[in-house]
Amino acid sequence: MSVMNSDTRPDVDPAPAGAPDGRGAPGRLSAESLSLGYGERTVVDELSLVIPDGAITVIVGANACGKSTLLRGLARLLKPTAGRAVLDGRAIHQMPTKEVARILGLLPQTAVAPEGVTVVDLVARGRHPHTGLWRRWSDEDDRAVAEALRLTGTLDLAQRNVDELSGGQRQRVWVAMALAQQTDLLLLDEPTTFLDLAHQVELLDVLADLNANRGTTIVMVLHELNLAARYADHLVAMKDGRLVAQGPPGEVVTEELVRDVFGLEARVIPDPVSGTPLVLPLGRRARAAHPQED
Repeated sequence: MSVMNSDTRPDVDPAPAGAPDGRGAPGRLSAESLSLGYGERTVVDELSLVIPDGAITVIVGANACGKSTLLRGLARLLKPTAGRAVLDGRAIHQMPTKEVARILGLLPQTAVAPEGVTVVDLVARGRHPHTGLWRRWSDEDDRAVAEALRLTGTLDLAQRNVDELSGGQRQRVWVAMALAQQTDLLLLDEPTTFLDLAHQVELLDVLADLNANRGTTIVMVLHELNLAARYADHLVAMKDGRLVAQGPPGEVVTEELVRDVFGLEARVIPDPVSGTPLVLPLGRRARAAHPQED
C-alpha cells in the first residue's frame, strides 16, 4: 500500500503495486501531476496515479473530495488546469474523440437520454465508435448489443422507452450501453446509483466477470466502502482532491483511514464471506454504549 499524509503533497505520488492476484501491472491509463477544477476552484490538486492494467480499481472518499472530477479528467471530459491524463503514452486531451472512444468507455454520474429513445436504440449508441464511413452496422454490432442487454438483465426492456423506466432500470440500461462499446478500459461513476442492494451486487458481479473473462480494465467510483473493498483489486482513497492511500483493500481499509478520510469512527473486521475488510460504523449510540471501545 502507498499512504500519504493528507497535509503533505509530494511532487509525484508513488505508482501503485500490482493487484493482489498479480493481474494489475501498471499501464495504459494514468494521471501525471493532474490538477482539475471549475472556474477558479481547484478540485483535484497535482494528483499522480497509475491505473493497474487488467484490474478493478475503485476510487473512494467523502462527498466532494474530487472522485468524480478525477474520473472526468481521466475520461477526457474535463480539461486539466495543470498536468495531464495519459492514455497509451499520449496526452488524452490531444487524442481524437473517436480514437479515445474505441479504447475507453465511460458511464458518467448524470447521463441524459434523448426524449423518446428506446432501450435497444440507446444501448446501440455504444457501438458508434466502431462504425463510420467505411464500416456500417453489422451482425457483430447486433451481438454486442444483445450481449450487453443480457448481461444487465434488460433484454425484456429492449423495446420500451427509456423515459418510462424506473431509476434502477434506467441505470442498468446506461451500463448496458457502456458494455456494448466493448472497450479495453471502462470508467464508471457511481454505477450502483438508484439500484437496490440485490441489483448493486448483481451489477458488480457483471463487472467482475467482464474483468475476469475479457481482461477489461475497470475504474469506478463507489460510495459503499464495503462493496468497494469486496470488488476492488486496487483501492484508491482521496481526501480534499489529493491521494491519501492506494493498494489492495486489505492494506488500505483501516480504522485510521476511515477516520481520516470519512471522519467516521468505525471498527474494521474481516468480511466473513469474502475475507475483505468490513467496516462497522460506530454511531453516537454505539459509542455511548461501549465507551471503552473509543
